Amino acid sequence: MSDDEDFFRQSMADVQPIKQPKRVNLKAENASNPGLEHRKKAAVEEMPSHQGDPLSDECIEPVDPLEIIGYQRPGVQHGVYKNLRLGKYQIEARLDLHHKTVEQARRSVYQFIKDCIEHDIRCALITHGKGEGRKDSGLIKSAVAHWLPQIDAVLAFHSAQKHHGGAGATYVMLKKSDKKRLENMERFSKR
Repeated sequence: MSDDEDFFRQSMADVQPIKQPKRVNLKAENASNPGLEHRKKAAVEEMPSHQGDPLSDECIEPVDPLEIIGYQRPGVQHGVYKNLRLGKYQIEARLDLHHKTVEQARRSVYQFIKDCIEHDIRCALITHGKGEGRKDSGLIKSAVAHWLPQIDAVLAFHSAQKHHGGAGATYVMLKKSDKKRLENMERFSKR
């Protein structure tokens, strides 16, 4: 074996070891990402129109990211609101507003509520996130709390239970459609 070792050493005599830096760079270098820059600009820009929907984004009062939000129209029974608050109703539709600008979220909320009414959905969940650790913390959450009372079909809303998103999501109770109201009257009427 010594002949093999000698042969190996002679073969490798002119080989230089590779020098490696003593530190590892764990932080990725900031490569220019034109898509990211475009999305940032679009998020800051004011979008012009509220075509077809009545939701305003004027005078939106900021809501703390961990604050529990809630609203109940006059006439909504206390027990119904309590069951909504406790998450006891089946969630029939969901909307996720993560990674949306305020304008995109406004349009999405309005269209979502319209679609829910059209499909006779009574209870929905809107996931808006808390917005913690951001420059404008709780911006989408504040906007959702501002917009929902402006929609006549929304009877009540409340921050979700922890397993549905907690303070980062909101249960929404919608009015019954005329069709559902007639079905209930027929089902529960005393003949």
